Amino acid sequence: MASSVGMRKGDELAGKAVLVTGAARNIGRAIARSLAAGGAAVMVNANTSRAAAAETVAMIEKEGGRAALHIADVTDPDAVARMVDATVQRFGRIDGLVNNAAVRMETPFAEIKLEDWRRVLAIVLDGAFICTQACLPHLIRAGGGAIVNIGGLTGHKGALGRAHVVAAKAGIAGMTKALALDLAGHGITVNCVVPGVIDTRRGLPGAPERSAERAALPPLGRRGEPAEVAAMVRMLCGPEARFITGQSIHVNGGGLMP
Repeated sequence: MASSVGMRKGDELAGKAVLVTGAARNIGRAIARSLAAGGAAVMVNANTSRAAAAETVAMIEKEGGRAALHIADVTDPDAVARMVDATVQRFGRIDGLVNNAAVRMETPFAEIKLEDWRRVLAIVLDGAFICTQACLPHLIRAGGGAIVNIGGLTGHKGALGRAHVVAAKAGIAGMTKALALDLAGHGITVNCVVPGVIDTRRGLPGAPERSAERAALPPLGRRGEPAEVAAMVRMLCGPEARFITGQSIHVNGGGLMP
């Protein structure tokens, strides 16, 4: 089954600790579970979805992994600093950061309110900036590590009614390249994983229907599974990806071939 791809047991991340933002459900949850299956201790972050994030931690522990929960708004520097400190206190180190926190809104451009525009960009871009700066001293102290930003297909091909999301996701791809250059000297790799059409409605009662544009299937004829995105993130955090940096890697079933 595709959903088991990212959950295979391994030990390539044993002794490592990774902070995953927006890990309460869907792709973030799959990433946290996959990293834990690889042997990493995982700090599961959420902002408002405490119950769902606690469920992610429970899943990891049931599967024999190590995880903890920290509720924090990634746009609040003080809250992020406390989260990073809590991660180091709990696990002794930070070797990786996955910037996954995001909001996905659909609004015609003429109707987007400035506060909504700023909120989307703040969570995706400010959040990645704040979390990366806070984790950086610990990544350097660990002798290097991995930062993985989660992008979006719309940031590369555009989308109706999502100007704020498209701008944010395009920005995270550019930020990835800049950070890869800035941090290479510390042995820190920075990459962006770009999911395509992924089956992320499961477990979300009342979630809105996808637009026809978003529902269209890629050439492989199906939606991807969160675990398939997680498998790429796990690989980029592992020892076999130390020569990969500054890349936007698409996991989209052929939905975009840049």
